[in-house]
Formats: sequence, C-alpha cells, structure tokens
Amino acid sequence: VDAYRTIAREEGVRGLWRGTLPNIARNAIVNCGELVTYDLIKDALLRAQLMTDNVPCHFVAAFGAGFCATMVASPVDVVKTRYMNAGPGQYRNVLSCLIALLMQDGLAGFYKGFVPSFLRLGSWNVVMF
Repeated sequence: VDAYRTIAREEGVRGLWRGTLPNIARNAIVNCGELVTYDLIKDALLRAQLMTDNVPCHFVAAFGAGFCATMVASPVDVVKTRYMNAGPGQYRNVLSCLIALLMQDGLAGFYKGFVPSFLRLGSWNVVMF
C-alpha cells in the first residue's frame, strides 16, 4: 500500500500504470512464443520418431520453447525494464527508449541478461508443460 501511495504522490495516478503497454506486449510475445514453439518442437520430435510422447519429450519441447520465447521476448523485456526503471522525463515514450538503447548498445543490447532470462523461462516452461 505504501508503494502505491508513494508512486501516486511522486508520479501522479498515471504513474501507477507506467509501463503497462510494454508489459502487455512482452506477455503476449512470451505466451505466443511458448505455446507455438512447444507444440512445434514436440510435434517434430514425435514425427521424426526421435522420442515418444513421454516426460523426456515434454522436457525437451518445453526447454526449447523457453529458449524460443526468450529469443523473441528479450528485446521487449529489455526495453520494458529500461523504460519502467527510467527517471521521470528520461524517455518521452517506449519508442524513444528503444531508439536510445539501439543507439547506445546496438542490437546486442536487446539481449542483455539473456542467460538468466532463459534459465527462468526454460525452467518455467518445463514446470508448466
């Protein structure tokens, strides 16, 4: 409750929703990346008869889905995190944050923290699927 009060007092009521759109974009990308690639990987493993429909097959498909989801979500995640942690007025909007990141760090900047993100998403997918 104190966090809500502090944010509302220091940034206004709109501050409570800062970063909502990047968060929605990230969650949509992660969910699509996980669900689609899990199904594709599992189907490919079964069709090629590399595995049978058992726990190891689900593990491989889930871990692969976590990797693919991290690949597509990392740029959105990095921009979202940078935007949400920025001081007031540092960026005009999400697009200006994205451009600043690209200019400062190049394309590699969109994959900062990839390994921890992959380990988190990969293990989450194994548990989820």
